[in-house]
Amino acid sequence: MRLRVFRAARMADAMAECRQALGPDALILSTRRTAAGVEVTAALEPAEEPPPPPPLPPSIPASDPLARHNMPAALRARLGGGGATALAAALRFAALPDAARQPLALVGPPGAGKTLSCAKLATRLVLGGAAPLVATADSQRAGAAEQMAAFTRVLGVPLASAASGAQLAAALARRVPGQPMLLDTAGCDPFDPPQAEQLLALLRVTEATPLLILPAGLDPEEAAETARAFAALGARHLLPTRLDAARRLGSVLAAALAGPLALTEAGTGPGAADGLTPLTPAWLAERLTGPARPAQEAA
Repeated sequence: MRLRVFRAARMADAMAECRQALGPDALILSTRRTAAGVEVTAALEPAEEPPPPPPLPPSIPASDPLARHNMPAALRARLGGGGATALAAALRFAALPDAARQPLALVGPPGAGKTLSCAKLATRLVLGGAAPLVATADSQRAGAAEQMAAFTRVLGVPLASAASGAQLAAALARRVPGQPMLLDTAGCDPFDPPQAEQLLALLRVTEATPLLILPAGLDPEEAAETARAFAALGARHLLPTRLDAARRLGSVLAAALAGPLALTEAGTGPGAADGLTPLTPAWLAERLTGPARPAQEAA
């Protein structure tokens, strides 16, 4: 509080001087007459300081190249700045399991792109001079067997349709030693015990290596939980699809780390002959830190 004493011959003059010095908000504490006139004691309360602004919510630094990929902070921290060296240290990268050594079963949730991925792998084998045996166990999705049959007719390779373990066993019996075998499975909800048990039974009958097919663009937490569930069913490798359309890859990285699953190849286009791209730290770093664009341009 500021105190001032104003003296003048008249009260009006003292009050005018007070208002001029302290302003209209001055508080008159006392007045008294003196031998020279009047004396006015006034005070001014200090102006209240405005409250500090609320703290800003945590923000992603503008320099963080992983900011646009919808990754939790903990995940971004594990991946450093998204460079090739940091990705190689945090993630596993591996070639696809050898379908000639052990049947390769494409597993995943409904609509993940298993049938098209199976056709792409079969096409690659045929172009490389092999004659794979392709089997479909997807009797749930309408048209799934017909779609796979159309692919195999073009490729000139045999297709076995199996709705039961016994039929799969019969298909395996027709496989010649060293012949690659690809198995397209029905979409599976790994959190539903009957569906999970059915998939496990199929894998046991065929002794197949499960390859998780998971589309990009999912919620990262959902993708991570799904990856852990399929890892519990035996999946150790991940082939993400739709990287030609997805602009945010947080779900792919979350799934790979949560499994943990080795990143193998990525679906980067609809073509059966050229729609797969091997995933490497350098390729993935370019997709993560570069401008959003179709995956084919980044490949």
